[in-house]
Amino acid sequence: MPQHPSRNYEAPGAIKRMLFSAWALLDSLTPDLRARMHIPEMSDPRRVDWDFIPKPDRTGVPLSKLHGHQRTLAHTLLKSGLSMRGYSQVLAVMATENILRELDVIEREFGVFAGDFRSPDAYWLTVFGRPGFEDTWGWRVIGHHLSVSFTVVAQRYLTVTPLAMGAMPIPAGVLDPLGEHGRMAFDFLHGLAPDLRARAVVHDVAPADFVTRQVPRVGAEEWPDPVDLGIVGYTTTDEDRRKLRFTREAPSGINGADLTGAQLAAVRELLLRYVETGPEELTARYRDDVLREHPSELHFAWAGGTGPDTAHYYRISTSGLLVEADNAVAAGQHVHTVWRDLDNDLGHDLLLDHYARHGPNGEHLSRRLTSNRPEPTSPLRTEAWYPPQAYLKH
Repeated sequence: MPQHPSRNYEAPGAIKRMLFSAWALLDSLTPDLRARMHIPEMSDPRRVDWDFIPKPDRTGVPLSKLHGHQRTLAHTLLKSGLSMRGYSQVLAVMATENILRELDVIEREFGVFAGDFRSPDAYWLTVFGRPGFEDTWGWRVIGHHLSVSFTVVAQRYLTVTPLAMGAMPIPAGVLDPLGEHGRMAFDFLHGLAPDLRARAVVHDVAPADFVTRQVPRVGAEEWPDPVDLGIVGYTTTDEDRRKLRFTREAPSGINGADLTGAQLAAVRELLLRYVETGPEELTARYRDDVLREHPSELHFAWAGGTGPDTAHYYRISTSGLLVEADNAVAAGQHVHTVWRDLDNDLGHDLLLDHYARHGPNGEHLSRRLTSNRPEPTSPLRTEAWYPPQAYLKH
């Protein structure tokens, strides 16, 4: 890992664009909508619920409630956290809901209410904390097959994970937001020698969804659930789960040190294809770290079938990053993907360090509001007197 890992999260340009975009969007709302979009406490447990399945109790304000210029401001905020390719992928994920609506009407006989259940406007925006200069805050856009969470610490550090996208069907006409990822994965797997491929395939059954599920922070070891929430007909056993588990200190699969130069470059580029959906200012540092890290820190694991129309899964991990792609419940036609920062999903370690040293507000912000010498006889106070607060609990 880098000697000063916090430097990897410095993104002043992206943070400035986020701050001004968030201000403009919040200021454009009616008091009722603003109260729904803005949750003042970073410690609110809803902040760490990033699950992108359809839910009846989403926080925030959906795009459907915004009009005219408000929609432009919402998209300006969304783009501030993404590269142009990442933003185009997000738009394709949203647009695919139109295809799902028509399929639901035809195949599931959902009827007219499918237009509300499957809608490119059914994506909710929420702002957490106090978006201000030198403040710590966060924001999120979430809906079916999309979950993007951003955490800003003291207007200096930025995290953009977990970042999850899904797609169904694959492709949806010309919409194919994750198709290239899948093609790159199959090309890499089939390019391995048979003995190496056999080591890469850790199990012949794919998990029902992410092995790490939707936990706010990946633990030392994570096992997948036996089923995917709301999906019937695809179940795994406890033995399947054991073989599929992710252990951070001893990942299963093949090791990057066993690959040729071309193979290592290919699997790194697949990993970075996920990572580089984030803002270039931040993901350039991730790229440098991935390419600089010793190959032995990289692991690739596959599970399930080895053809596009089979239930399959793969993951790539380094010392600090994890990508998962699961395409199991519809045999190659329903993919869920996520990339995670194993130390700073939702700003975890950065927030703990910041709160321990400065409390919930920045040290500078506290000094601006506190007298140096409350009384003429008081000694001049130069030390930081703001007491540390309790760590943010996930």
